[in-house]
Amino acid sequence: MAYQTYPTAPAPAPGTEQTRTGPRILPGFGLRGPKREKHVLNPEDLGAMAFPVGDDGVVIGVDPQQQPAVLGLFRPTAYDLVLVGGVWTAQIIALRAAATGARIAVETARPQLWAPMAQAAGGGQPCVTVHQVGRLGPQGASVASPVLVVRDLGARPPRSRLSAAPWQTTLTLLPYLGPNAARVLNAADLVGLQRISPQEAELVGRVLSLGDQDVASLPTLGEDITLWATRMRRQYVRTVAGQAETQVLGAPRRMD
Repeated sequence: MAYQTYPTAPAPAPGTEQTRTGPRILPGFGLRGPKREKHVLNPEDLGAMAFPVGDDGVVIGVDPQQQPAVLGLFRPTAYDLVLVGGVWTAQIIALRAAATGARIAVETARPQLWAPMAQAAGGGQPCVTVHQVGRLGPQGASVASPVLVVRDLGARPPRSRLSAAPWQTTLTLLPYLGPNAARVLNAADLVGLQRISPQEAELVGRVLSLGDQDVASLPTLGEDITLWATRMRRQYVRTVAGQAETQVLGAPRRMD
């Protein structure tokens, strides 16, 4: 960046009183910057300034190549996610979504697990609210105020009374796969899978058309590993918590 300089005030005549000391500051410009030459970049050098940019969204961890894994949570149409895993991972996603300016509404039968996170999020602002089962009303999601609805209602969640809406994403948390698992998984736009039993892995493999290697790996996943899958794509993600997140949520864990 080139800085433009401005002339200083002329020196006072001999015998006159000097009423101003220090550098002269012009209104609207602040202190003068250093006097440097303008930076010039040749057209053939522009390629060196390129850098990779992925989809916008929430960074939920790193992929096997140690690159940021980004989840595009909010869209102009309703978006449904299912996470077969632990509260810890769901809360990490919720906290990071709140950090982007989204509102988080949690419908849960386990408010004692969500209340500390809700109190810690937002620096005192009510960006995370916790609701009893069946008490979650319309959220008024918009492009300027997207909403993440987290449903933590056990392995057999009832159908939501909340109507689908643009810029409103629903994350359904399943601790394990229940009798209606096929229906729930089939209705999801994206499924996150943490460590599950071999029998559950076989079921998921059939529903999502997973390969044998993925099916075999699901019962052995670490506490902080999630396989995010659709019928077209697969991505393993390791969630790395920051210091502040660890203080609020503790260490990664699959079971609560």
